[in-house]
Amino acid sequence: MPKVTVRYWAAAKAAAGVAEEPFDADSLAEALDAVRVRHPGELTRVLQRCSFLVDGDPVGTRGHETVRLADGGTVEVLPPFAGG
Repeated sequence: MPKVTVRYWAAAKAAAGVAEEPFDADSLAEALDAVRVRHPGELTRVLQRCSFLVDGDPVGTRGHETVRLADGGTVEVLPPFAGG
């Protein structure tokens, strides 16, 4: 199973209490399920509003279960940002 780093930004970082952490997951859906188990509560609510980058590529509207993760890859968790 691939080992990936999940990086949290802004409100996601505040809710997780860490900037990044490792997970074992085959897909983005599996990684996010693991995040929810490790951080029930506020982070679960924040994730509903987030967009995601996998190895620098936007996930967009693709189903999270279809987004495969590579060993050593990175998932960026990006809440909506204010300003511009």
